[in-house]
Amino acid sequence: MYRFLFSSKWLGYFVLAVIFATACVFLGRWQMDRRAETLAEINRVVSNYSATPVPYAEIKDQFDALDPEREWTQVQLRGTYDTEGQRVVRNRPLNGQPGYDVVVPFRLTTGQAVVIDRGWLPIGNNTPGRPDVVPAPPAGEVTVIARLKPAEPKLDRGAVEGQLASIDLASFATELPYPIATGAYGQLASEDPAVQPMPTPFPKPATEEGTHLSYSLQWFAFGVLMFIGFGYAARQQARNAAIDAEDEEDEQIMAASAVPRKRAPAPRRGKRPTSEEEEDAILDAQGY
Repeated sequence: MYRFLFSSKWLGYFVLAVIFATACVFLGRWQMDRRAETLAEINRVVSNYSATPVPYAEIKDQFDALDPEREWTQVQLRGTYDTEGQRVVRNRPLNGQPGYDVVVPFRLTTGQAVVIDRGWLPIGNNTPGRPDVVPAPPAGEVTVIARLKPAEPKLDRGAVEGQLASIDLASFATELPYPIATGAYGQLASEDPAVQPMPTPFPKPATEEGTHLSYSLQWFAFGVLMFIGFGYAARQQARNAAIDAEDEEDEQIMAASAVPRKRAPAPRRGKRPTSEEEEDAILDAQGY
């Protein structure tokens, strides 16, 4: 009944089903990997974002090579901002709005220097490609609470003077007359003393898991449904073939019953005698 599955047509269908299901499994696993990354990020935010700030001396090695598990850790630093080294970073959208980040070197009282991202600025209306105003950081010694963020990769695009294409600390270091830590920077949480105006502070990262799990389950379901559909189509093909075979058999039976049968010849009767013969027979009977 299912021998048609070994035909080239149905083998082709089966290969297509396998390819489609494999792609669905791949996409489902990709979504699961994305979910795992999202959950890891959520765990880091929950654990580190609002934890008690750690003194710079206890965590200074993280500014050279940041452990991913220490991202968002709050660090307390004491020093002064180098306003001469201040830069704005291009193409930094926030809540769907284009803008810039303001990064400033921060020279600690211990002699080291790190980079602090003080916040976000909207695009300007006065000069294309530049913010209208860049708020100045506090003068003199400042106590800063900042959250650790990894350095960003270098982008293959340029930037005008006083701007950076990304927070690529290694490239930024070449523009400064003193060394800075190039493994991580600090995203500003607070300054003491505080000043106004300030760049827009960064919002807390989202801690919702998102739709990765539902998408992955959908892809896995699509892969299973492909084989269910293939099996259903094969069953329908087999049923249709069986119905066609029954119809053909009925037609043969009806055709055979419609052929007329040849009638057998009627038995031959004796030849009826003529009148003269009958008369002779009567005379013989009377003895004449």
